[in-house]
Amino acid sequence: MESVNYVAANKAAALEGEQTARAVCLRRRVYDRGMRGLLWLSAGITCALLVFLMGYILWRGIPQLSWQFLTSAESVLKGTLGILPAICNTLYVVCVTLCIALPLGVGAAVYLTEYATNHKLVSAIEFAAETLSGIPSILYALVGYLAFCKTLGLGYSLLAASLALAMMNLPTIIRTTQESLKTVPQSYREGALGLGSGKWHMIRTVVLPSSIDGIVTGCILAVGRIVGESAALLYTAGFGLVLNGFVKALHASSATLTVALYVYANERGETAVAFSIATILMLLTLLINLSAAFLGRKLKKN
Repeated sequence: MESVNYVAANKAAALEGEQTARAVCLRRRVYDRGMRGLLWLSAGITCALLVFLMGYILWRGIPQLSWQFLTSAESVLKGTLGILPAICNTLYVVCVTLCIALPLGVGAAVYLTEYATNHKLVSAIEFAAETLSGIPSILYALVGYLAFCKTLGLGYSLLAASLALAMMNLPTIIRTTQESLKTVPQSYREGALGLGSGKWHMIRTVVLPSSIDGIVTGCILAVGRIVGESAALLYTAGFGLVLNGFVKALHASSATLTVALYVYANERGETAVAFSIATILMLLTLLINLSAAFLGRKLKKN
Protein backbone atom coordinates (compact mmCIF):
# COMPACT_ATOMS: atom_id res chain seq x y z
CA MET A 1 0.00 0.00 0.00
CA GLU A 2 2.81 2.37 0.89
CA SER A 3 4.60 1.61 -2.38
CA VAL A 4 1.43 2.40 -4.35
CA ASN A 5 1.06 5.74 -2.54
CA TYR A 6 4.74 6.49 -3.14
CA VAL A 7 4.40 5.83 -6.89
CA ALA A 8 1.25 7.97 -7.06
CA ALA A 9 2.96 10.79 -5.23
CA ASN A 10 5.94 10.63 -7.63
CA LYS A 11 3.61 10.72 -10.63
CA ALA A 12 1.75 13.70 -9.20
CA ALA A 13 5.02 15.52 -8.50
CA ALA A 14 6.30 14.75 -11.98
CA LEU A 15 3.03 15.94 -13.53
CA GLU A 16 3.14 19.13 -11.47
CA GLY A 17 6.77 19.74 -12.46
CA GLU A 18 5.92 19.20 -16.12
CA GLN A 19 3.03 21.65 -15.91
CA THR A 20 5.26 24.22 -14.20
CA ALA A 21 7.93 23.78 -16.88
CA ARG A 22 5.33 24.23 -19.62
CA ALA A 23 4.02 27.38 -17.96
CA VAL A 24 7.54 28.78 -17.66
CA CYS A 25 8.28 27.96 -21.30
CA LEU A 26 5.01 29.59 -22.35
CA ARG A 27 5.81 32.75 -20.40
CA ARG A 28 9.30 32.87 -21.90
CA ARG A 29 7.90 32.35 -25.40
CA VAL A 30 5.37 35.15 -24.92
CA TYR A 31 8.04 37.42 -23.45
CA ASP A 32 10.48 36.72 -26.31
CA ARG A 33 7.84 37.33 -28.94
CA GLY A 34 6.72 40.51 -27.21
CA MET A 35 10.26 41.88 -27.00
CA ARG A 36 10.92 40.89 -30.60
CA GLY A 37 7.77 42.69 -31.65
CA LEU A 38 8.83 45.81 -29.75
CA LEU A 39 12.25 45.70 -31.43
CA TRP A 40 10.67 45.37 -34.87
CA LEU A 41 8.26 48.19 -34.04
CA SER A 42 11.10 50.46 -32.90
CA ALA A 43 13.15 49.67 -36.01
CA GLY A 44 10.11 50.22 -38.24
CA ILE A 45 9.31 53.60 -36.67
CA THR A 46 12.93 54.71 -36.96
CA CYS A 47 13.19 53.65 -40.61
CA ALA A 48 9.83 55.25 -41.40
CA LEU A 49 10.89 58.57 -39.86
CA LEU A 50 14.19 58.45 -41.73
CA VAL A 51 12.54 57.62 -45.05
CA PHE A 52 9.92 60.33 -44.51
CA LEU A 53 12.54 62.95 -43.65
CA MET A 54 14.81 62.13 -46.58
CA GLY A 55 11.91 61.72 -48.97
CA TYR A 56 10.33 65.04 -47.99
CA ILE A 57 13.62 66.91 -48.37
CA LEU A 58 14.27 65.33 -51.77
CA TRP A 59 10.67 65.95 -52.89
CA ARG A 60 10.91 69.64 -52.00
CA GLY A 61 14.52 70.15 -53.04
CA ILE A 62 15.14 68.23 -56.26
CA PRO A 63 12.67 70.18 -58.45
CA GLN A 64 14.54 73.39 -57.65
CA LEU A 65 17.96 72.01 -58.57
CA SER A 66 19.55 72.92 -61.88
CA TRP A 67 23.00 72.98 -63.41
CA GLN A 68 23.08 76.77 -63.26
CA PHE A 69 22.10 76.70 -59.57
CA LEU A 70 24.98 74.33 -58.78
CA THR A 71 27.68 75.98 -60.91
CA SER A 72 27.09 79.71 -60.53
CA ALA A 73 27.24 82.39 -57.87
CA GLU A 74 24.45 84.68 -56.77
CA SER A 75 24.40 87.94 -58.72
CA VAL A 76 21.85 90.74 -58.51
CA LEU A 77 23.12 92.35 -61.73
CA LYS A 78 22.94 89.15 -63.76
CA GLY A 79 19.79 87.94 -62.03
CA THR A 80 21.31 84.54 -61.23
CA LEU A 81 20.85 82.45 -58.11
CA GLY A 82 23.68 80.02 -57.45
CA ILE A 83 25.14 78.05 -54.59
CA LEU A 84 28.62 77.25 -55.94
CA PRO A 85 30.45 79.53 -53.42
CA ALA A 86 28.78 77.77 -50.47
CA ILE A 87 29.66 74.33 -51.88
CA CYS A 88 33.30 75.31 -52.35
CA ASN A 89 33.46 76.88 -48.89
CA THR A 90 32.01 73.71 -47.34
CA LEU A 91 34.63 71.54 -49.04
CA TYR A 92 37.37 73.99 -48.01
CA VAL A 93 36.36 73.93 -44.35
CA VAL A 94 36.05 70.11 -44.33
CA CYS A 95 39.54 69.67 -45.77
CA VAL A 96 41.22 72.24 -43.51
CA THR A 97 39.47 70.97 -40.37
CA LEU A 98 40.40 67.35 -41.06
CA CYS A 99 44.00 68.33 -41.84
CA ILE A 100 44.18 69.94 -38.39
CA ALA A 101 42.07 67.62 -36.24
CA LEU A 102 42.87 64.19 -37.72
CA PRO A 103 46.66 64.14 -37.14
CA LEU A 104 46.28 65.70 -33.69
CA GLY A 105 43.48 63.33 -32.68
CA VAL A 106 45.14 60.16 -33.95
CA GLY A 107 48.50 61.19 -32.48
CA ALA A 108 46.95 61.91 -29.09
CA ALA A 109 45.11 58.58 -29.14
CA VAL A 110 48.30 56.69 -30.02
CA TYR A 111 50.19 58.38 -27.20
CA LEU A 112 47.45 57.71 -24.62
CA THR A 113 47.12 54.07 -25.66
CA GLU A 114 50.68 53.03 -26.47
CA TYR A 115 53.07 55.35 -24.62
CA ALA A 116 51.40 56.91 -21.57
CA THR A 117 52.17 55.15 -18.28
CA ASN A 118 50.26 57.34 -15.81
CA HIS A 119 46.88 55.61 -15.81
CA LYS A 120 45.24 58.24 -13.62
CA LEU A 121 46.22 60.97 -16.06
CA VAL A 122 44.98 58.87 -18.99
CA SER A 123 41.65 58.29 -17.24
CA ALA A 124 41.33 62.01 -16.53
CA ILE A 125 42.03 62.88 -20.17
CA GLU A 126 39.52 60.28 -21.38
CA PHE A 127 36.87 61.67 -19.04
CA ALA A 128 37.62 65.21 -20.22
CA ALA A 129 37.40 64.16 -23.88
CA GLU A 130 34.05 62.44 -23.33
CA THR A 131 32.77 65.52 -21.49
CA LEU A 132 33.93 67.86 -24.25
CA SER A 133 32.22 65.68 -26.86
CA GLY A 134 28.86 66.45 -25.28
CA ILE A 135 29.28 70.21 -24.88
CA PRO A 136 26.82 72.24 -27.02
CA SER A 137 28.37 73.64 -30.16
CA ILE A 138 27.35 77.19 -29.27
CA LEU A 139 29.99 77.17 -26.52
CA TYR A 140 32.67 76.19 -29.03
CA ALA A 141 31.35 78.95 -31.27
CA LEU A 142 31.77 81.54 -28.53
CA VAL A 143 35.26 80.33 -27.63
CA GLY A 144 36.26 80.21 -31.30
CA TYR A 145 34.95 83.72 -31.88
CA LEU A 146 36.83 85.17 -28.89
CA ALA A 147 40.04 83.15 -29.37
CA PHE A 148 40.47 83.07 -33.14
CA CYS A 149 38.43 85.95 -34.55
CA LYS A 150 39.24 88.51 -31.86
CA THR A 151 42.42 87.50 -30.01
CA LEU A 152 44.34 86.14 -33.01
CA GLY A 153 42.85 88.75 -35.33
CA LEU A 154 41.65 86.29 -37.97
CA GLY A 155 38.23 87.93 -38.21
CA TYR A 156 35.36 86.21 -39.99
CA SER A 157 37.14 83.64 -42.13
CA LEU A 158 37.22 79.97 -42.98
CA LEU A 159 40.52 79.61 -41.15
CA ALA A 160 38.94 80.73 -37.87
CA ALA A 161 35.96 78.46 -38.56
CA SER A 162 38.25 75.50 -39.29
CA LEU A 163 40.17 76.03 -36.06
CA ALA A 164 36.92 76.18 -34.08
CA LEU A 165 35.59 73.04 -35.78
CA ALA A 166 38.90 71.23 -35.21
CA MET A 167 38.66 72.06 -31.52
CA MET A 168 35.09 70.77 -31.52
CA ASN A 169 35.82 67.46 -33.29
CA LEU A 170 39.13 66.66 -31.61
CA PRO A 171 37.59 64.84 -28.58
CA THR A 172 35.46 62.63 -30.82
CA ILE A 173 38.41 61.61 -33.00
CA ILE A 174 40.56 60.93 -29.94
CA ARG A 175 38.00 58.67 -28.26
CA THR A 176 36.99 56.69 -31.36
CA THR A 177 40.61 56.13 -32.35
CA GLN A 178 41.60 55.20 -28.82
CA GLU A 179 38.84 52.63 -28.47
CA SER A 180 39.80 51.17 -31.85
CA LEU A 181 43.44 50.89 -30.78
CA LYS A 182 42.38 49.03 -27.64
CA THR A 183 40.67 46.36 -29.74
CA VAL A 184 43.96 45.34 -31.39
CA PRO A 185 45.08 42.08 -29.71
CA GLN A 186 48.11 42.37 -27.48
CA SER A 187 49.60 39.32 -29.22
CA TYR A 188 50.03 41.43 -32.37
CA ARG A 189 52.22 43.87 -30.48
CA GLU A 190 54.18 41.15 -28.74
CA GLY A 191 54.74 39.27 -31.99
CA ALA A 192 56.03 42.39 -33.77
CA LEU A 193 58.33 43.29 -30.89
CA GLY A 194 59.52 39.69 -30.66
CA LEU A 195 60.55 39.81 -34.32
CA GLY A 196 62.79 42.79 -33.61
CA SER A 197 60.45 45.63 -34.56
CA GLY A 198 60.82 48.97 -32.81
CA LYS A 199 58.00 50.61 -30.89
CA TRP A 200 57.08 53.16 -33.56
CA HIS A 201 57.57 50.69 -36.40
CA MET A 202 55.23 48.26 -34.63
CA ILE A 203 52.59 50.99 -34.20
CA ARG A 204 52.91 52.18 -37.80
CA THR A 205 52.88 48.77 -39.49
CA VAL A 206 50.75 46.63 -37.16
CA VAL A 207 48.57 48.62 -34.75
CA LEU A 208 47.38 51.47 -36.96
CA PRO A 209 46.44 49.28 -39.97
CA SER A 210 44.52 46.96 -37.63
CA SER A 211 42.56 49.88 -36.16
CA ILE A 212 41.85 51.73 -39.41
CA ASP A 213 38.10 51.05 -39.03
CA GLY A 214 37.90 53.13 -35.86
CA ILE A 215 39.93 55.94 -37.41
CA VAL A 216 37.62 56.03 -40.43
CA THR A 217 34.61 56.01 -38.10
CA GLY A 218 35.98 59.02 -36.24
CA CYS A 219 36.66 60.73 -39.56
CA ILE A 220 33.10 60.10 -40.77
CA LEU A 221 31.62 61.41 -37.51
CA ALA A 222 33.80 64.49 -37.76
CA VAL A 223 32.80 65.11 -41.39
CA GLY A 224 29.13 64.79 -40.49
CA ARG A 225 29.48 67.31 -37.70
CA ILE A 226 31.53 69.69 -39.83
CA VAL A 227 29.10 69.67 -42.74
CA GLY A 228 26.05 69.97 -40.50
CA GLU A 229 27.43 72.55 -38.08
CA SER A 230 25.89 76.01 -38.08
CA ALA A 231 26.42 77.73 -34.71
CA ALA A 232 30.22 77.74 -34.83
CA LEU A 233 30.20 78.87 -38.46
CA LEU A 234 27.76 81.70 -37.81
CA TYR A 235 30.16 83.07 -35.20
CA THR A 236 33.43 82.52 -37.08
CA ALA A 237 32.93 82.09 -40.85
CA GLY A 238 30.56 84.94 -41.60
CA PHE A 239 27.88 85.28 -44.28
CA GLY A 240 29.87 85.98 -47.43
CA LEU A 241 28.40 84.33 -50.55
CA VAL A 242 31.19 85.37 -52.92
CA LEU A 243 33.14 82.82 -54.93
CA ASN A 244 36.78 82.93 -53.77
CA GLY A 245 39.83 80.80 -54.30
CA PHE A 246 41.10 78.52 -51.57
CA VAL A 247 43.72 80.89 -50.15
CA LYS A 248 41.51 83.96 -50.29
CA ALA A 249 38.55 82.11 -48.78
CA LEU A 250 40.67 81.18 -45.75
CA HIS A 251 41.01 84.86 -44.89
CA ALA A 252 37.63 86.20 -46.03
CA SER A 253 34.07 85.99 -44.79
CA SER A 254 32.74 82.85 -46.48
CA ALA A 255 29.39 81.15 -45.87
CA THR A 256 29.11 77.37 -46.00
CA LEU A 257 26.01 75.44 -47.03
CA THR A 258 24.52 75.43 -43.52
CA VAL A 259 24.99 79.18 -43.18
CA ALA A 260 23.53 79.73 -46.66
CA LEU A 261 20.55 77.56 -45.70
CA TYR A 262 20.01 79.73 -42.61
CA VAL A 263 20.24 82.92 -44.66
CA TYR A 264 17.78 81.79 -47.33
CA ALA A 265 15.33 80.20 -44.90
CA ASN A 266 15.26 82.77 -42.09
CA GLU A 267 16.62 86.02 -43.48
CA ARG A 268 15.11 85.94 -46.96
CA GLY A 269 12.22 83.53 -46.53
CA GLU A 270 13.06 81.57 -49.68
CA THR A 271 12.12 78.08 -48.50
CA ALA A 272 12.42 76.52 -51.96
CA VAL A 273 16.09 77.50 -52.15
CA ALA A 274 16.57 76.34 -48.57
CA PHE A 275 15.24 72.86 -49.41
CA SER A 276 17.53 72.73 -52.43
CA ILE A 277 20.50 73.51 -50.19
CA ALA A 278 19.32 70.84 -47.73
CA THR A 279 19.25 68.32 -50.59
CA ILE A 280 22.79 69.27 -51.60
CA LEU A 281 23.92 68.97 -47.97
CA MET A 282 22.44 65.49 -47.65
CA LEU A 283 23.94 64.25 -50.91
CA LEU A 284 27.31 65.85 -50.18
CA THR A 285 27.48 64.23 -46.74
CA LEU A 286 26.59 60.85 -48.25
CA LEU A 287 29.27 61.24 -50.93
CA ILE A 288 31.97 62.22 -48.43
CA ASN A 289 31.09 59.36 -46.07
CA LEU A 290 31.14 56.82 -48.91
CA SER A 291 34.51 58.17 -50.05
CA ALA A 292 35.91 57.88 -46.51
CA ALA A 293 34.63 54.32 -46.16
CA PHE A 294 36.10 53.37 -49.56
CA LEU A 295 39.45 54.93 -48.62
CA GLY A 296 39.39 53.05 -45.31
CA ARG A 297 38.89 49.72 -47.08
CA LYS A 298 41.74 50.50 -49.47
CA LEU A 299 44.08 51.40 -46.60
CA LYS A 300 43.11 48.24 -44.72
CA LYS A 301 43.89 46.05 -47.74
CA ASN A 302 47.27 47.68 -48.21
